[in-house]
Amino acid sequence: MVSKCKTLALVVAGLVSTIPAKAEEMRADQARQFIAGKHFAYSCFDGTTGNGRIYADGSVAGYIQVGGSGARRYVVLPSGTLQVKGDRYCASLRGVPFEPCFNVDRTSQVSFRGAISGLGFAYCDFNRRSTRADLYRQPMRARDIRAEAVQRD
Repeated sequence: MVSKCKTLALVVAGLVSTIPAKAEEMRADQARQFIAGKHFAYSCFDGTTGNGRIYADGSVAGYIQVGGSGARRYVVLPSGTLQVKGDRYCASLRGVPFEPCFNVDRTSQVSFRGAISGLGFAYCDFNRRSTRADLYRQPMRARDIRAEAVQRD
């Protein structure tokens, strides 16, 4: 009987954890506090992926792979790039003729969705992660090391 109760509890817990949490829209100051200084991986509606950190001063540093293919590039945006303007979280980007602002919805304790205001289809999903995950690199197999050495000779 106890075993059946434990099994049922595990099934219920599993089902509850798969139900998406209701998104909670955050005001600009709440969004900044939730995001600033933390490391996030992201994936966007157009296939773009990457990871990086948004700092409290509005600067950004991280990797981006546009469209999800091609070269992965390291990008640094200066202090003040992201700013709180009134109750909006906006970006000031050199070369962009307008200043996009974002709707930020917390989707869990460690994730959020950022969408360009007025363009709900243009969004990215962000998930907090450890910076150590980016530092980890698969060890090379002996065959890969030999092939690399042969190519250098």
